[in-house]
Amino acid sequence: MITRQRKWMFYLLAIFVLGAGFTEYLSIFLGLLLGTVLSFYNLWLMQRKINQFGQALAENTSSPKGIGSFSRLATAGLAVIIALRFEEYFHLTAVIIGLMTTYVVIMIDFALFRSRD
Repeated sequence: MITRQRKWMFYLLAIFVLGAGFTEYLSIFLGLLLGTVLSFYNLWLMQRKINQFGQALAENTSSPKGIGSFSRLATAGLAVIIALRFEEYFHLTAVIIGLMTTYVVIMIDFALFRSRD
């Protein structure tokens, strides 16, 4: 599941790079690219924290720490600050849509592979 989700995120990133390179909507695709890159980082962070959380529960050695919600929220804030600071390069709405791509990928992955069971 983790590998599939990362693969889909890489495909989306490749599409956004091609869109930025070959269309006239540069600021929109750069915004999508910025948001999706930080969303991909959030996906990696969430998967790593969930693995650590599950391992701590399975080993029962220490109390499990959180799953990094504050870190993911701070990353989203950073994306918005970058988009507002460099408004001529990044479209703010596209950055926000890009930040949501992880959750869309997770939902689509769940729907596709849950129906096969």
